[in-house]
Amino acid sequence: MIRPGSVSIVGAGPGDPELITVKALKAIHAADVILYDRLVNEELLSYAGSGSIRIYCGKAPGQHAMPQGTIQRRLIEYALEGKRVVRLKGGDPFVFGRGGEEVLALAARGIPYEVIPGITSAIGAAAASGVPLTHRGVAASFACVTGSRCPGESDGQVGPPIRWDLLAHAVDTLVIYMGVGQLKEIRAELLRHGKAGSTPVALIESGTTGRQRTFVSTLTEMHKLAAAVQLSNPALIIVGEAAAIREQLRQLQDQASAMLG
Repeated sequence: MIRPGSVSIVGAGPGDPELITVKALKAIHAADVILYDRLVNEELLSYAGSGSIRIYCGKAPGQHAMPQGTIQRRLIEYALEGKRVVRLKGGDPFVFGRGGEEVLALAARGIPYEVIPGITSAIGAAAASGVPLTHRGVAASFACVTGSRCPGESDGQVGPPIRWDLLAHAVDTLVIYMGVGQLKEIRAELLRHGKAGSTPVALIESGTTGRQRTFVSTLTEMHKLAAAVQLSNPALIIVGEAAAIREQLRQLQDQASAMLG
């Protein structure tokens, strides 16, 4: 019998290839097979061995290269062939990365696995754009939530609805993943549950990469700004007073430039 190989569920970080961990790079280099997602910077594949098998299994809104069930079967099949497998995901595997589903499938078959964490986009993109998720005297808590299960969505998602009534007031900073297509619905839900329309909002597109764009608006106006600048995925929505720090930084930088100039 062939001894089972192993699977490393690896976080590739938020987009900038230099933000991946050393441990993750070692796993990529040692892999026989790499199954990688859409938001993984393909520069990271250059660290793989020349004989490695590389399989794209990315998911875009409404367009999946490979269903989740098939991905899990592939992980199991390659591991049972004795191969060292890397499942390479954008951000962190356990933050909206479905890593939990994959390790449960592996554990059920008795396949050795490890999880190598990565910097999730909420942390990476916020820092790269000058938006602190917590800030003394302004924000002492934050929460991350997916925006893809708003009322009226019929994409087959399962699970309880998002409790916008609680999120509107339970945390100081709200980070919303996968919400670009539901900006109007998110706005309506937060306003309906008492979030002030003047609350600052940061919209961060392609955070930490050379394509990064950051815009600051208010909850009332964020959907209009997003339409005007043609905001596209991948993008984060950060709602809370801490988002205004970005503008304070920009003003201070402009003042410093003017003095030096």
